[in-house]
Amino acid sequence: QVQLVESGGGLVQAGGSLRLSCAASGRTFRNYAMGWFRQAPGNERAFVAAISWSGSSTDYAESVKGRFTISRNNAKNTVYLQMNSLKPEDTAVYYCAAKYSGSYYHTDRTYDRAYEYDYWGQGTQVTVSS
Repeated sequence: QVQLVESGGGLVQAGGSLRLSCAASGRTFRNYAMGWFRQAPGNERAFVAAISWSGSSTDYAESVKGRFTISRNNAKNTVYLQMNSLKPEDTAVYYCAAKYSGSYYHTDRTYDRAYEYDYWGQGTQVTVSS
């Protein structure tokens, strides 16, 4: 089992920034690719960003490219999502997710489908006011 705990959400004005953190425990963190997803009321859970187990590969939804940055610190068992130039449409609950990939060269890739992930956090609310 992997436990994921998100933090860093809150209320921010449009144009502002937030940094989300996701602390993992329970298994070897570097064996997991990580992702961030979000869900707004009435919408399905949507991909935001992903990072490979080594951190060498990243991927972003088109709507956040150039504004959000995903990163990880395997020594601290933590993945981050730096969100800049926030817009009201970024308002959602943000979820951290982990997908077992092993720490091999050929598995050093990202995953952008929610069903591919094995573990999920409880989510953190991000609200962007206009």
